Amino acid sequence: MRHIVIGAGAVGGAVGGRLAQAGREVVLVARGGHLRALAEHGLRLRVPEGESVHRLPAVEGPEPLGELRADDVLLLAVKTQDTTAALDTWAAAPVTGGGTAGERLPLLCLQNGVEGPRIALRRFRRVYGVCVWLPATFVEPGVVSAPGAPLTGILHLGRAEGGTDDTARRIAEDLTAARFEAPVVPDVARWQYAKLLGNLANAQEALSGPIEGAAAEGLYARVRAEGEAVLAAAGIAHASVGEQRAVRGDKVNLVPPAGAPRGGGSSWQSLARGTGSIEADYLNGEIALLGRLHGVPTPLNELLQRLARTFARERRAAGSLPLADLVRLADEAREASA
Repeated sequence: MRHIVIGAGAVGGAVGGRLAQAGREVVLVARGGHLRALAEHGLRLRVPEGESVHRLPAVEGPEPLGELRADDVLLLAVKTQDTTAALDTWAAAPVTGGGTAGERLPLLCLQNGVEGPRIALRRFRRVYGVCVWLPATFVEPGVVSAPGAPLTGILHLGRAEGGTDDTARRIAEDLTAARFEAPVVPDVARWQYAKLLGNLANAQEALSGPIEGAAAEGLYARVRAEGEAVLAAAGIAHASVGEQRAVRGDKVNLVPPAGAPRGGGSSWQSLARGTGSIEADYLNGEIALLGRLHGVPTPLNELLQRLARTFARERRAAGSLPLADLVRLADEAREASA
């Protein structure tokens, strides 16, 4: 099995690097300065036990690989807002023996939110959802830090439409060998929606810094309460906080590698790198969408979505909105919707 990691950033780079360490065949897909750094210097993977360099094939698209192999697995790790462009590039790639990647190859969506698999199923027949519990940082081209120990992360996976199969189990075996726990579950969406509730904090962290202290934690609790109300109204099941804690236990503790910069979550990293886009439309925006469909007000999630989008578009610095100002804006939004 060859693992082609489409989007070798924080999550993709950590998974690809760990798979390479475990002796699996890996191809990294990236662009711009990150691709140049990977091609010239290799992937520098910083983990608790030290830094390693992996000189792996690095490409921008499928053309340099020629025909894809029948045993290839595509690991999609781009942000959701970049999903359509990435899949349009790879779905039509020819596969040895006939057919295209979209027709024949398995695609795993290692992404936050729940929209990625839905986009993928329009282009790929064999799509697998993944609930990604993997702390990782990518702010410097060619360098990825993954501070989880003793496991690097936990990756629940299953067929996007529900159920499991032998392909999911084979992929899980490779991930397990690469220092991940990879439960194969028939209801992966239930875990993805649980993760979505946690990811509602991403925009807040990107705007105003870590969710620490009474004021920040109080705001996040209000944002999450909107999400829980929306999922309840929509009849969408999700794993409870207690169930998640029981599964995770002490398996993924943060042990920052020496010299690794202190960073934030994926949305914070998008602002820190000045990418010009952010995934809030598919996190807080998912709650806003469901709220509108089911008649549940979501003013706080709408506010975070709007502010995060503005900060990304205007390339404002991560964490530059004072928390007191964000809380005031949240109070005003709540009052206006009452």
